[in-house]
Amino acid sequence: MGNATSSAKEDVFRASLDTNAKNVRDTLIGGSPMPKKHRAPSFDEDGIAVKDATMRMSTAETEVLKREGTVKSVLSSLRPEHEELPSVTSYIPHILGDAIFCGHLVTDLDSIAGAIGAAELYGGVAARASEVNSETQFALDYWGVPTPLPIEQMVVSQPEAGICLVDHQQMSQVNPAIDPERIVGVIDHHALQNATIVTDRAIYIDIRPWGSMSTIVAHTFMAVQKRPRKCVAGMLLCAILSDTLNLMGPTTTDWDRMMVAVLCQLAHVNDINALVKAQFKAKSKELETLTTTQLCSGDCKVFTFTSPTFSGSVGFAVIETTDDGVILARKDELLEAMKVHKADNSMDLFFLAVVNIVALHSNMLILGADELSLCQASFPSDDGSTPSVEGGVYHMGGRVSRKKDYVPFITKTINKGGWAMPSKA
Repeated sequence: MGNATSSAKEDVFRASLDTNAKNVRDTLIGGSPMPKKHRAPSFDEDGIAVKDATMRMSTAETEVLKREGTVKSVLSSLRPEHEELPSVTSYIPHILGDAIFCGHLVTDLDSIAGAIGAAELYGGVAARASEVNSETQFALDYWGVPTPLPIEQMVVSQPEAGICLVDHQQMSQVNPAIDPERIVGVIDHHALQNATIVTDRAIYIDIRPWGSMSTIVAHTFMAVQKRPRKCVAGMLLCAILSDTLNLMGPTTTDWDRMMVAVLCQLAHVNDINALVKAQFKAKSKELETLTTTQLCSGDCKVFTFTSPTFSGSVGFAVIETTDDGVILARKDELLEAMKVHKADNSMDLFFLAVVNIVALHSNMLILGADELSLCQASFPSDDGSTPSVEGGVYHMGGRVSRKKDYVPFITKTINKGGWAMPSKA
């Protein structure tokens, strides 16, 4: 936001907020939940909510401005960057001091930014579990933050350091170089679904049902009144915007909105829309250069199940893009690549969801009869009918989150619904 146009937009929006001031909770979270019944906003080609012919206000902008007063109160309580609060150590688990903070395999922006933020917060060092993607590289370059070293190198150079897992706690997502006996902590925002880590001693656990792991780190900075550096605040901001789909995804909470508002101030971000557009463009640009094999494996998580009717593994890959039509045009190639990826990784079932992060809808590529059966059992239409399936593509509507919209329903169908694979019946 900037200059006269931005100022006018803010003035108009703040005036409209004044009429609803009684609905804004004067707490740390700030803001009130969106009413259950509301008119869906209109969007332009860039996914920006259109207020009227001359005024545009995105969800992220709205949430930031709504919390302006609360943010000032939060920031005023923070000490300067280099001033330590004597009692801070009483809030920080000593086992995280000098620890290596590492995210999951097929690492993403939340995994990298969360590791960087946690390392600064707790006094350790960040590492990466795999190569970074284009969105993560954009954020690292934008904020001038060096790419963390590979965990394979860090465990050798720091053989005595404990390891804190960030953004995951399932063994299938842990880099093989990490010895479980060295794990001293977990900071995550995912459900404890299956194959979670097992330790022989108590470790530090911080798992919260928020939209981003980086929100947890940012909130802890605020809770202990420690000010993150501008570049770290910027990384955390980008990660939250990524994981919550610009605060419009179904996993978004008031805590995510509040931390975005705070981090915008700490990182000196005046135009959050411009940042989001550049970030999402970087995310989609990489897809143009990837092979179908890379698309299938790029963001794939494997979940294992053991129930009376089904025991096996389910792979679930996601492709997030601003133009899903380009990806779906390669459907036939993708289906062939999915067959190979499923066989190479000994999966019993494999799904690939193509998510449009602007329009907020998705389509699922269906590989065979077993996948179709589980999909139909897990995602019936509201009226009980079978959702539309065309040429191997299952139209999923507004489901966009693997964590909230997909895996929980698949898990329930398998563990409690008595689903069995047709091919093994």
